[in-house]
Amino acid sequence: MKRKKQKRKLVAEINVVPYIDVTLVLMVIFMITAPLLMQGVKVDLPIANSAPINSEERDPFIVSIKNDGSYWIDEKGVNQSKSLSFVKERVEKLLRQQPETPILVWGDSGVDYGAVVNLMTELQRAGALSVGLVTEPPRQ
Repeated sequence: MKRKKQKRKLVAEINVVPYIDVTLVLMVIFMITAPLLMQGVKVDLPIANSAPINSEERDPFIVSIKNDGSYWIDEKGVNQSKSLSFVKERVEKLLRQQPETPILVWGDSGVDYGAVVNLMTELQRAGALSVGLVTEPPRQ
């Protein structure tokens, strides 16, 4: 007796198990290497591609900090050097009258990072919910 030949059906499915394995291995590799890449990055903070502030908002209150650590504010169109305590009091008074006023920090590129952080902390203690850093766009 002859056996009947049975036709085999083609399987039209893609086996995705190897792809999942490769994806998981790559994910583990990236999770391990990503924190290592961020530790030694050298940055120049004052230059950045950033979105401009909406012109519809109130005029911002700008505090500048120079290389020597002096604080400057724009009072009635004139830049004046002031103490940190004066700047803090001025911001408190301004935010009581106009709470939506944005507070911006212009930091010199050579100023100590700790001085900028200290200024931002004092501005937040004065009531500023968010303090923005002003940067220059990269030169092309």
